[in-house]
Amino acid sequence: MSNVDVIYQKIHFRHDQRWSAITGPNAGDVVLCVACVIEMMESKDVSCVRKSVALAGVGGVLRRSPGAIKELLSQDARVCLHFIASLLGMLRALEDSPTLEQVIQVLVHLLLELQSEQFVQDVLNDIHTQLSKQASVRGFLPTFTFLGKLVDALPALPQTLACHHVSLLEWLSVGLQHPDEVLKASVCYILRRVWEVPAAAQSLPTPLRDGIARSVLRTLDHASTPQLTINCLGLLKQMLQQGEMVSVLMNCRTEPIPDDGCPELPPAQHCSLPLALKKLLLSGDEMLQVASAQCMAAVLVHSPSQYCPQFIQADLPEFLFERLSSSSEALLWSTYGCLLLLAEESLFFSQCHTVYGIESLVRSLKDVLKLTNLEVQKQGIHLLTAILDRQPAAVRLFPTGAGFAGVAEVVLLAVSSPCLRVATHAARAATALLRLHHQSSPVQYKELKKVVRAVITRCTELPVPITTRQRATGAFPGTEPTDQASKAGSFLLQALVCFQEACRLAEQCASEPSLKENAFTAPHKQRKDSLESLCLSLLRCCDTVLIPTVTRLCEQAPSAKVLQHFFSILSHQFTMLPSLMPLFALKLASSGFIRLVLEHKAFLCSGNRNSGLNAACCDFLLKLSKCLFSQPSSSHQEDVEELLGLLEASLPSLCCRVAEWPSLLTDASGTSRATQYCLVSLLHIAQLHGDRLLPEPVLFSCMVAALCSMPEQGDASFPLCVLRSALYLLAVCQDKSPELDWAPLNSISKALSCCPFPSLYTHHPALLHFVFRYPELTDCFGPPLLTLWLSNQPQPGPEDQSEPAPGVNPSSSSSSSSSSLQAVLERNPNVTLTLLTLVVSSDELLGERALGELQSFLQVRGHWDRSLPALLRPALLQLLQRLACQSTANSQRPSAPSCLPLVLQLLCLMQTAASAGSEMDDTDFKLLYHVSNLAGKLKGSNSETLRHALNYLYCCLALSPPHCGDRAVSMLLCNTGLMEQIQTVLDLSSSSSSSSSSPPSTQLSYARLLLSSLIILQQTHSTQVHRCVRVDVGRLVQLLSCGKRHADSLSLASVVRLLQAVLDVDLDSPLLQLEEGVVGARQRPLQPVDSALHPLSSRSAHSLVAALHSLLLQKQEGLLSVSVNCLRSLMGFLHKRCPSTALHVSSQPWSRFLLYSLLNSGESLLLHPAILTLLTLLLQAGSGVVQWDPELEQVLCAVERKGVQELTPSAVQALKELLTQVQHTVSLTAPSEQHPLRASALLESLDRLPSSETLPNSVLGSCLTAHQILQ
Repeated sequence: MSNVDVIYQKIHFRHDQRWSAITGPNAGDVVLCVACVIEMMESKDVSCVRKSVALAGVGGVLRRSPGAIKELLSQDARVCLHFIASLLGMLRALEDSPTLEQVIQVLVHLLLELQSEQFVQDVLNDIHTQLSKQASVRGFLPTFTFLGKLVDALPALPQTLACHHVSLLEWLSVGLQHPDEVLKASVCYILRRVWEVPAAAQSLPTPLRDGIARSVLRTLDHASTPQLTINCLGLLKQMLQQGEMVSVLMNCRTEPIPDDGCPELPPAQHCSLPLALKKLLLSGDEMLQVASAQCMAAVLVHSPSQYCPQFIQADLPEFLFERLSSSSEALLWSTYGCLLLLAEESLFFSQCHTVYGIESLVRSLKDVLKLTNLEVQKQGIHLLTAILDRQPAAVRLFPTGAGFAGVAEVVLLAVSSPCLRVATHAARAATALLRLHHQSSPVQYKELKKVVRAVITRCTELPVPITTRQRATGAFPGTEPTDQASKAGSFLLQALVCFQEACRLAEQCASEPSLKENAFTAPHKQRKDSLESLCLSLLRCCDTVLIPTVTRLCEQAPSAKVLQHFFSILSHQFTMLPSLMPLFALKLASSGFIRLVLEHKAFLCSGNRNSGLNAACCDFLLKLSKCLFSQPSSSHQEDVEELLGLLEASLPSLCCRVAEWPSLLTDASGTSRATQYCLVSLLHIAQLHGDRLLPEPVLFSCMVAALCSMPEQGDASFPLCVLRSALYLLAVCQDKSPELDWAPLNSISKALSCCPFPSLYTHHPALLHFVFRYPELTDCFGPPLLTLWLSNQPQPGPEDQSEPAPGVNPSSSSSSSSSSLQAVLERNPNVTLTLLTLVVSSDELLGERALGELQSFLQVRGHWDRSLPALLRPALLQLLQRLACQSTANSQRPSAPSCLPLVLQLLCLMQTAASAGSEMDDTDFKLLYHVSNLAGKLKGSNSETLRHALNYLYCCLALSPPHCGDRAVSMLLCNTGLMEQIQTVLDLSSSSSSSSSSPPSTQLSYARLLLSSLIILQQTHSTQVHRCVRVDVGRLVQLLSCGKRHADSLSLASVVRLLQAVLDVDLDSPLLQLEEGVVGARQRPLQPVDSALHPLSSRSAHSLVAALHSLLLQKQEGLLSVSVNCLRSLMGFLHKRCPSTALHVSSQPWSRFLLYSLLNSGESLLLHPAILTLLTLLLQAGSGVVQWDPELEQVLCAVERKGVQELTPSAVQALKELLTQVQHTVSLTAPSEQHPLRASALLESLDRLPSSETLPNSVLGSCLTAHQILQ
């Protein structure tokens, strides 16, 4: 129809051709006559259909041929105006909707094509004239519809209406009072377009604007159609963007709206914007609900404090919370925003709207966090954060744990969101949730741990910040990495704030007894949901996650805010779990945290910048220092307060790099002494825990300069703690520093002499090495240093006080403290003299420790260093002479000085440290003389001193060379007091008196060992005897047979050794007076065997053999050799007196059982020298107990497996004797010819071994073994 010719044939002939035109791309397409169109539009005889067709044709021409109609109409403006007026008239005259729609379209297109402001003004004037004539808006719906489309088409028209056609707008406002809602919807649309232009809306007269506002509010309140409601809301939203209109709309409920005399209007009623919006909020249309929430938000944005109460009084928060159950993202976002604005008013909380709606909000957020719309998630979490942040403490938000757990679950979900913005908002919500007044009863510590752990764990996923170098090289093009880094920084900062809030909460709960322990918890019952578990979790997160993450992220791009919270968090740890802080502080200090804090402090706080970070750094360093110096292992804890005072005074102003410290320390005039004290203290703390702030040579020179400047400046008030720190730093840095000259050593000595040395002492090995490195310092401070060193050694526990097992090197179990002193003694043996003076000090514990150090040193070095005994023996002799004089000052048999046992122990140790057979000089004999005299004069109550004296005498005899033994044994045998003392000890052991008068077992053992040595040496050298000793041999045999279960190894070894010595002299010695009461009958034996063995009976001999076999079966290292040697002496005695008895004893089945048990106890025992000697002894007896198979075969196989090179020298000697005896034993029948050949080959291999040191004889060997048991 748009291609039909627009002419009216009946009248077209009357029209001039100039009003006609052919339009279209081709000639003859469409013929248009403007005059025909005008007449058709004005004629009542033309049907609406015809008019509609004509209008469609005009519209087609306007669309297809722009400018064609404009060219026709431009010939005469009056025609143009007439044409427009005729079309406008049709808007009032026609009722056919399609035709009206055509008219509106043609009018709008025509005005757009004409592009004439005058024509637009004429149209507006015409519309206003028509309205004025009718004095009513009835029937003007098409006109208003046209006006609305015209406003859409002409952007400048709203401003024109507001400036030049205010009266028309007044008529439009009257249209808002018409009952036709379609008409009112059109009016609202026009007015909305006007209000969309801020300048146009502002230029309207105030009464008109206010009237329109009231009319719109009333219209909205009474609207019943969706179209009117939507258009009205659109206009309302535009109005609410202006503060003046918001004020009018919020206050118009008190002003009735006049009806202007229009009878068709309903009566005026009171209305209010909150109620109108509430009504829309209750509707079922989500679009209207969204618009309602947006309108509320638009009002509240202007002044929340002014308008929130009206909405709250209208109970709108309650209905907004109800809308959170919707699944519409637009509605949720709008509702969140509106509630967020309402949360700025305290009335929102005081009327418990948050308590009512928190569950709805939690449910909504759980669903929202499953969506993909991040903006809605951020808005919802923002609302939750605002509620948690502004909720008054007096109104509890979570009366029960379930509500708190629900919010915690939402926070956990939000923190795990892939969007960092959402996670950051969630971290803010977690921070607010951690406030004390939000905690339920009982406190949900388990949920708190989950929240904090989730927030901190998310920090590990943050990207490393981009450095300036990376940005310059273009490693990350574009701006996205920078934005990502900004998001990561924001989250990290908020996570630290959250963690710090958790620490504060833990401290607050710890101060509240009702919160510290949850109700209904059994006493002393450990629970995971407890304050202690929360504190442990915080410490664990701080240690394993927070510290590594923050140090990693701030390594390249340090942030003052991040570091401020970080160091504050570390400071909080020292108050939450004090019991674990020593370990935590040690870990921090050893991980370089002192340097980390100081470097960041210098970089970010210099020039009075970042005062908060500076305060946090100082507080952390103070707490760390206090914890480190307050530990029980730290000495001089009384100076902690003084040290903290120095640090507290100087730390805030200390903002320089560590590399600049040497210049500050060596600048005696420019740098304040307080700053230098602070630097020395910090260096001490750091160095003490492995954090070397400065190179050791540099630090050493700085400390030397500091100590040298002290006497120069006459600073008598040099703090002790600083002086002690300087001395410690000197000591620990000495190894990598040059030797000190006399001048600095003199200055250091003067500086250290200004105060008592104990106040400067630090228990550290380096201090020992430093003082004893320089003789100038050793002379002044060596003795007090050793005293303090030994006094500060840890007290050994019960397991350390037990005697070590045989063969164990005592130095292997010594402490590091002892090892340090041993190193000093190795470097400077003269220190042993200082230790010797401490042995005889008044402090018994100190003397014992000094003796222990000397023992360790002598056991390691005494075997090969001949100068050491030469250094100690004269000093010991003088000391012993002095002690002997003191002991004899009051009486002839005095009690010994308390230090005498220690001196005697040292003598014993020095004697046993020397090799067997070493020369004895005059000093040795003088020592032997004084000790023997002292032993003879001691009272019986001095058992400890007597024990060590007898031990020393025994060691001297056992280890003396043969040419010195004559003089030594003569000296002892002529000392009748000593012999009487030995007799007294032996008599007390054999008496039937109470056990309290019996001598100690070690004392008795040494008396027996000493007597056994005297018996052998007297026999060897035929020494004159001045007093004999009574010995009951039968009782000794009885003790081995019946009392060995109650005797220790040393006691058994001493009895065996004494019996061996008695047997070696054939029970006949000038030194011995054997008693026969138990050995045999008081009358002469009747049997020939007993007569031959007299004074030893046959029964006693068999008992002794059985006892020795029993001792061998115990397989104790210290008893094996002694028992075999005694058995050898017994067999030799029996061979001399009664060979049949000897053969009978060795042929007993018990001997085979003994061999079977010993040879099947492992290869180490199979090749033991004592076992090899036992085999040799049994072969010599010719009893046939030892056979090639299995006894000798086992030995040969074991030696072949192990190799002769791996055998000990004593085992080699015993094996040689056994193989030699095998070759000479005729009665021994080999299973094959290979066995003797193997034995001969093995013997040849032994002979080819390099010769070792000459082994001591059997007597000395047994003595050494017994002594080893004692040690």
